[in-house]
This record gives sequence, C-alpha cells and structure tokens, in this order.
Amino acid sequence: MTSFGDFIRQEREKRGWTQTDFGAKLSINMGKISRIENDKELFTQAKLDKLSDVFGIDIDLIKEYYFGDKFAKEAYKNGCSDKTFAVAEQTTQYFRTKNTKQGKIKF
Repeated sequence: MTSFGDFIRQEREKRGWTQTDFGAKLSINMGKISRIENDKELFTQAKLDKLSDVFGIDIDLIKEYYFGDKFAKEAYKNGCSDKTFAVAEQTTQYFRTKNTKQGKIKF
C-alpha cells in the first residue's frame, strides 16, 4: 500500500499527464499537486468527487484510499498501535448497526 499522494501520482502518470495538466483538470496549481504527491500537503476532501471523475475511478475506492491514508497518518503521528484500526473498524460497524436500527423505527 502507498500513501494517497503516491496513489495520485501513479494514477496521473498512468494517464501521461504532467502535474500542470492534472492540476488544470482539478483547478489546483502545479505546486500544490507536487506537495500533495510528495505527502507535504493533504488533498482536499471537498475535491474527492472531482478526483473520482477525472480519474474515472469509483468514488468509494477513492474514499478508501483517502481516509485510510488520513487515519494511518494520524495514528502514526500519535504513536498508536495497529490495534487502533481494529477498534476503528468495530466502531464503524457499531455506527452502521445503530443507524440501521434507528432507520427502521416507525413513528
């Protein structure tokens, strides 16, 4: 697995786009694209849909890479163990179950 910045670089290069070409498609300047690809700056969550469209990649896959990278960096920065991700997965399942049950309540 790579970082989200690496993922973006690989996908851009597969298409033969320069950072300038790619940035124009997303309305982001080349300098910012460079910083994102080198993990010096985070990609903006608000542009995930646009990134999905530009690459022609399903938004769910884009979100998996984006949030996986974001969570991993935060856990690493704070010295968390690998168990943190198992707890996060359990918590996510809890929220899904809770919201599903609440959604079925009829008033």
